[in-house]
Amino acid sequence: MLEIGSVIDNKYKILNKIGQGGMSVVYLAMNERANKQWAVKEIRKDAAAASEINMASIKTETEMLKNLSHPNLPSIVDIIDHEDSILIVMDYVEGNTLSKAVNELGPQPQEYVIEWAKQLCDVLGYLHSQNPPIIYRDLKPGNIMLKPDGTIVLIDFGTARQYKEENLEDTTCLGTRGYAAPEQFGGRGQTDARTDIYCLGTTMYHLVTGMNPSEPPYEIRNIRYWNESLSKGLEQIIAKCTQLDPEKRYQSCNEVLYALEHYDELDETYRRKERVKLGIFLTTAFLAIASGIGSLSCYSYAKHVQQVNHDKLLEDASRGVTAADSKEALINSIAVYPSQVDSYINLIDNVYLADENFSADEAAELREILIRTSGKNTYEQILAQDADSYSLFAYRLGLAYYYSYEGEGNKQQSAYWFKKAAEGNLNPNQMERAKRLGAIAEYYVNLGAVDKTGDSEVTYKNYWDDLVALCKGNITESDNANTALAIYKEMASQICVSANQFKKAGVSTSDMQLQLMNIEKHVKEDIDSASEKSERVVELEQELATNIEKAKQTISMLE
Repeated sequence: MLEIGSVIDNKYKILNKIGQGGMSVVYLAMNERANKQWAVKEIRKDAAAASEINMASIKTETEMLKNLSHPNLPSIVDIIDHEDSILIVMDYVEGNTLSKAVNELGPQPQEYVIEWAKQLCDVLGYLHSQNPPIIYRDLKPGNIMLKPDGTIVLIDFGTARQYKEENLEDTTCLGTRGYAAPEQFGGRGQTDARTDIYCLGTTMYHLVTGMNPSEPPYEIRNIRYWNESLSKGLEQIIAKCTQLDPEKRYQSCNEVLYALEHYDELDETYRRKERVKLGIFLTTAFLAIASGIGSLSCYSYAKHVQQVNHDKLLEDASRGVTAADSKEALINSIAVYPSQVDSYINLIDNVYLADENFSADEAAELREILIRTSGKNTYEQILAQDADSYSLFAYRLGLAYYYSYEGEGNKQQSAYWFKKAAEGNLNPNQMERAKRLGAIAEYYVNLGAVDKTGDSEVTYKNYWDDLVALCKGNITESDNANTALAIYKEMASQICVSANQFKKAGVSTSDMQLQLMNIEKHVKEDIDSASEKSERVVELEQELATNIEKAKQTISMLE
């Protein structure tokens, strides 16, 4: 065990022990250089060997996790081979585990459990979307931290593994009995995304009933056996998650998330109403068929009606008296024709960004729309069937996250969407911009991580070069004035914030001044020459002028 007060790797001072598991101990540590607290997880090599876990595998898979970036995951910033142990340095997450909540307070309100489960679907879906997919395998209340702001963080990746298509089953059987799926204990094929869905079901069961599935009677009953006031819909969701046969479970976290978003619709009163609606629809359909409409003409006519309805709803959205009217019309148009990208773009640009603020609620609403289903596919999967449309959607959403999320920007999420955009087909200027903005977004993430560890390894010269390349050309012509001004503001803002680091990396003050002059030239020639300018463009120009003035003052202080 690590000694309290010792300093690891010349920078992490061990303050005290904060947790212990079967083969690991977790300590609170302080990086005194960066004045930042970290959690240090010690995995002893002898304990790992006794558990049939290969240390090389632990190192490989921890390195894999080090590259992940998600708001519900802790950042891993360092992996240290220390004497008889492997040390994993990660974010210190303030809060308590959900197991402590249920042990001390009993069953949790189903509304809380559903909200936590939605967050878990999001982060598990992110892990499963990696190439190859990452399977967590040990989801349980004890491995979920609840932060003071109500968000959860998934901790302890000791049993996570990459899905290997060529394997018939897992090399090592791991997981917590009672929560773990049957296939985790061998003889039923290797674990996959559906394994985590089973664990999610048992976790929801424990939280909402207070009954620990790893304790007697070691079974999963219907949740309403314990509390009849619980939702029948939630009961059905948990029952489907915890089917012994993976084929009978939900097949993806998107499916679970959609069910949780509509759990009340699974209750019998709602279903009775829907059956009445379905009966009316089937009767109408039967009469249409009976009237002699041929199958081919039916299909052609249906597609025509679908397009007409979609176009009508878009027109309604453009004429909406209020933002709520426009939003409703656009969401309805997506439901009518989920493969048409213009409805998504209009929703992002003209509704969500009407106030230049892409809020967390709006982002959540858009995610919910994307996982809605038509037939067997989600709306996002349908949209992605057209590479050009999906790339453009990902590009616009990346811009929204980058510049406007909660008024400040979310660089991690923007990097994800810019990467998606760059994988498809955009016009050359947008493709270059997606790659550059994605790279700069990664710089933001990496700059933060490096500053936290106290080791400055980021090359500010490369960062500067990407910013310069981003500002090249007539952005107004290739994109629009709003995007151009936002990019110019970014350059001026970064000169204000990082001028000293740029100078230390070899960027001269004259180089910085030249970029500000180029920006002013582009604004004059590309934007001010336009016959008309929107109110938003005028506002952005004023904000840019303020940023440029501040940047010039910052540069003058370096000279």
